[in-house]
Amino acid sequence: MPKLLTIAVDFDGTLVENKYPQIGKPILFAFETLKKLQQEGHQLILWTYRCGVKLEEAVEFCEAKGIKFYAVNKSYPEEEYDGHMSRKILADIFIDDRNINGLPPWGEIYHQLAGTNGTAVNSSEKPKSLFNIFKKLS
Repeated sequence: MPKLLTIAVDFDGTLVENKYPQIGKPILFAFETLKKLQQEGHQLILWTYRCGVKLEEAVEFCEAKGIKFYAVNKSYPEEEYDGHMSRKILADIFIDDRNINGLPPWGEIYHQLAGTNGTAVNSSEKPKSLFNIFKKLS
């Protein structure tokens, strides 16, 4: 059985163009990739600087794009922050535009993660474009 991952993903600059405090345009293939990862059983955590109304707007935007997160700015839904615990999110993978090498294209992110969980496409079946990968989602 493939290893299922908990993936923490940033919002501004990662899922959408960085236009904070507004919501930028979706980054190419970001939401399609997250949908595919969720379909494969991975848990997604929204991990963002946003809070309050701006956080609610981001969550609603993602839900309108078909993504419902396992948790938002928490390691698990029931987590209650009390000041005595670390604010670090417990996740296997963090996807953020502020990585040392920046944010790779979402197609590369998917292929790296698919290779991690054993579901990578066979080289003889590799699609010619990312549009073919996400065609099945519709």
